[in-house]
Amino acid sequence: MTDIENQRAGFAAIIGAPNAGKSTLVNRLTGSKVSIVTQKVQTTRFPVRGIAMEGDAQIVLVDTPGIFTPRRRLDRAMVASAWGGAEDADIVVHLIDAQSHINADGREGTAADRRSAEDTETIIANLQATGTKVVLALNKIDGMRRDTLLALSQTLFESGVYSEVYMISAANGDGVEDLKQRLALSMPKGPWLYPEDQAADVPVRVLAAEITREKVYLRVHEELPYSAAVETTSFEDRPDGSARIEQTIYVERESQRPIVLGKGGQTLKWIGQKAREELNEILGRQVHLFLTVKVDPKWQDSRALYAQFGLDFDV
Repeated sequence: MTDIENQRAGFAAIIGAPNAGKSTLVNRLTGSKVSIVTQKVQTTRFPVRGIAMEGDAQIVLVDTPGIFTPRRRLDRAMVASAWGGAEDADIVVHLIDAQSHINADGREGTAADRRSAEDTETIIANLQATGTKVVLALNKIDGMRRDTLLALSQTLFESGVYSEVYMISAANGDGVEDLKQRLALSMPKGPWLYPEDQAADVPVRVLAAEITREKVYLRVHEELPYSAAVETTSFEDRPDGSARIEQTIYVERESQRPIVLGKGGQTLKWIGQKAREELNEILGRQVHLFLTVKVDPKWQDSRALYAQFGLDFDV
């Protein structure tokens, strides 16, 4: 237990284009699974707070949704949430997928690489406009040449928005400890905001919905673009100590329902089983999980879903 007089606590926001590796970095810093990580971009829909401990410092990580050019109401709410998280933080880290950023200019660059580079330019322009200085973290550096990385950081530094740079691999942990120590130094003096053993500040109903949504994407990410949401409709503590959770998986079109159900309901069964196993572990008790699939072409306009994720419906 640390001496209360030496305690420091504050907020660190991690911003970046979708798929820069923000959730992986938060999970690495906290040493536990806080944000869901899938191969789909845009899986974080609200600022999940992970809590990392470093010496006497408690770092509350605001894992913002990826910042991109918004096209729909949900997009606008997510981007507004990301910038809101950054404005309220004691330190901001701009995470960039280094390899993807370099690929964007070359022949081997994919459409996703170019989109990611455009989103990074949008973020830099916004930081320039607001006069915000942030820490640059170049991610996914595994196997990259040092001179390539130095040239990239030089180019990015010329934008005038970065105070320093860290080269990291969130996936294998390279350089992450140095970044963590830097975040700890930025935390203002003051008592810790959370108990020492707490890793996340996410309402349990939301966490349960996010875990199930992760399983949906892991199983049907090829067939189902971003047109599914999960809402925890009931969370009941049972007398025997177990929890009974009911959730609705929303899809936008009737043709998407059989994709989530699978032949003879096998896909939905797999999703339920995997989500239940993880919830048992995270909540430390038996979970009875009941899933239903509903078609609602307007789920993106549901105020209740936005409220569940702490997003502003009226952005």
